[in-house]
Amino acid sequence: MRIFWRILCTLLAIGVALPRPAVAQSGERISFIRDAEIEEIIRGYAAPLFGAAGLDAEFVRIYLVNDRRLNAFVAGGQNLFINTGLLMRSETPNQVIGVIAHETGHIAGGHLARTQEAMRNATAQAIIAMVLGAAAAVASGNGQVAGAGMLGGAGLAQQSMLHYSVTQEAAADQAGLSFLDRTCQSARGLLRFFRILQEQELMSAVRQDPYLRTHPLTRQRMEIVEQHVERSRCSDRQDSPEAIERHARMKAKLAAFLDPPGTTLAHFKESDGSVAARYARAIAYYRQPDLKKALPLIDGLIRDEPKNPYFQELKGQMLFENGRIADSVAPYEEAVRLKPSSALLRIGLASSLIESNDPTKNKRAITQLNEALRVEDDNGHGWHLLAVAEGRDGDIGMSALALAEEAMARGDRKTARQQATRATQLLQVGTPGRMRAEDLKRDAARKDDE
Repeated sequence: MRIFWRILCTLLAIGVALPRPAVAQSGERISFIRDAEIEEIIRGYAAPLFGAAGLDAEFVRIYLVNDRRLNAFVAGGQNLFINTGLLMRSETPNQVIGVIAHETGHIAGGHLARTQEAMRNATAQAIIAMVLGAAAAVASGNGQVAGAGMLGGAGLAQQSMLHYSVTQEAAADQAGLSFLDRTCQSARGLLRFFRILQEQELMSAVRQDPYLRTHPLTRQRMEIVEQHVERSRCSDRQDSPEAIERHARMKAKLAAFLDPPGTTLAHFKESDGSVAARYARAIAYYRQPDLKKALPLIDGLIRDEPKNPYFQELKGQMLFENGRIADSVAPYEEAVRLKPSSALLRIGLASSLIESNDPTKNKRAITQLNEALRVEDDNGHGWHLLAVAEGRDGDIGMSALALAEEAMARGDRKTARQQATRATQLLQVGTPGRMRAEDLKRDAARKDDE
């Protein structure tokens, strides 16, 4: 897969009734990342907590915000946003799990539903539309970071978008602690996170991380978590060695893609033979770009773990982005074989098949994209690639339908109506494609009325 398509869209200021002045300033840039491996790790942390909270994990969306500051928040309903800064500064899986437990408390407590109407509308319409749709704004990527795309859009004042009351914070703490107990996980990670925040309280507001400003911390809240740790039967539960290893790899991968290659190579020295360090160096060398050093490293990792789909994915990305398109297909195919449930891996394979400019591979690309879009039907980049593939296959009606889907994912209803109308004129009456095009026309019109 082409692990990071970069899209940075300038934010526009929005007028929202917030408890404190906190809207984005025009020109501020916010970005998101997509990475199949990191998303799998974070969802593994979150799913048991969602279940303990009575939430359907399938319907809670998790977004990774490309921001070095320590923060996490929920917005627009069941949508959890986690900064890369929080992940990179975390010391253990349990610390991230503790933060997710607290944020799950906000979702389960319906705290967002109790904020002012204007604020709720702004988060639901501007933020979620941005997150779900912005990928469609780009047709190709440049491989700057690990795992798919950086998305941007209007209206997200991330550093102080939400401001919870102390009462809501205490309620989320209590709920989060109960979720940790129900899943028998320690609250020590959450306590450690709070102590990190406590160290920042004496800093100026400019130097504080956003989490402290949007989630007010009090001594009473600290004491409640401390007391829970003292009495909970699960307080001494440790992260498994496997979880610690995955966490180390995640942090190394983020650092390798987000830091300059020289910084990565200075930190993960050649003398460090751990998997995480070798992974980081492989990424750093590929970004320089120096395939003569990068490929032996990733090949060594694949030899050690032949069933790891994400090492195969990285090799495919290395080859693809250095112009060796034909060579990139095989590792992408192996990644999909090892992890067929991953939409992002299938989209990466499809991109490689399409860019190979081999007509015999075009139908395989269409198959991969259709499978991926069954899992992620709001992936604008996937729809764009499908439009290209269908067009090359000579099916202009289905290409127009895919462009309509792309536009809807992006929130561009005008283009969606135009392309859906075009699709209805080209597709045979009664076919699934024609019926879907008619549905899209109606959906676009309904959303305009709303």
